[in-house]
Amino acid sequence: MTLINPPLLTHGGTHEARAFRMMVRDLARGSQGVTEGDDLKVRQLSTPAAGVRVADGSAVIRGAAWGQGSYTQYNVGDAVVPVAPTAASPRSDLVCLRVEDPEYEGTRNSETDEIGYFHIVSNVPVSTTIPPGGMTAIPLARIDIPANTTVITDSMIKDVRRIANPRRERKLYTAFPGAISTLTYSDDKWHNWPTAARWSIAVPPWAASVKLVTTIAGLRLSRADVFATMQNVFGTVFGQDTAVDDDQGTGIRRNTVVLADSISIPASIRGTTQILYLQTFMHKIETGDLSVDGATSLVADIEFTEGVI
Repeated sequence: MTLINPPLLTHGGTHEARAFRMMVRDLARGSQGVTEGDDLKVRQLSTPAAGVRVADGSAVIRGAAWGQGSYTQYNVGDAVVPVAPTAASPRSDLVCLRVEDPEYEGTRNSETDEIGYFHIVSNVPVSTTIPPGGMTAIPLARIDIPANTTVITDSMIKDVRRIANPRRERKLYTAFPGAISTLTYSDDKWHNWPTAARWSIAVPPWAASVKLVTTIAGLRLSRADVFATMQNVFGTVFGQDTAVDDDQGTGIRRNTVVLADSISIPASIRGTTQILYLQTFMHKIETGDLSVDGATSLVADIEFTEGVI
């Protein structure tokens, strides 16, 4: 196959449909999947029965053949997809959004038949998450159906959607204590400290997860050995514990502590502003103090990522 001419949108030229599909492929960076996190989600019917419903949404479906390009498809309103009952054995079915372009496969008529449609690949292995090879389709859900079952419920539906090009948003936040603040040998309790490490964070409405990396550079240790635990707190979600375990005696010294977490975003906080802060637990087993001061830098590196929801 030689270079396809004329280039797309050349004035006076005649362009093949696949030239537009290749543009879709290029703009989607060769990826396929749903457009946003809640697009084309598969659920049980409003009154559970022998079928499922596919929600509003759109997707990019990459052609199975090279040079075929990619298709766009969107759904408005719930689409009902029938699911056959099982007999004496359980069965898994894969719900797909399929494009059957007669130029490449099948015998459908583009003028009279549905070229894009919701398709059930029946009796797939229980671990299946992708359509069969050679099929132009994206997976939406796998339904794991018990034996002798005619009614599909949400508990049987495994979401296998992927976002074609997930959105990401990354920002850095900094703080610099203006004066010394000390957390002394303490009481085996959590304290919201250092208080300077506190930021208001806008959560994107599309965010499904967030990675938090908080760095305390120039943390001051003094008076005796220190044994403490620190963690990120984001809204009402608590991060993992990170130990500050120091055995260097009574002199003043500096350390760098990094707290890192990957947190799923609850639906209740999407599109809201949440507080990110640190808390510290001073163990009584050691009697040293922790401090932050004008020589301390506090940095929060926050990246939100879109995912299916």
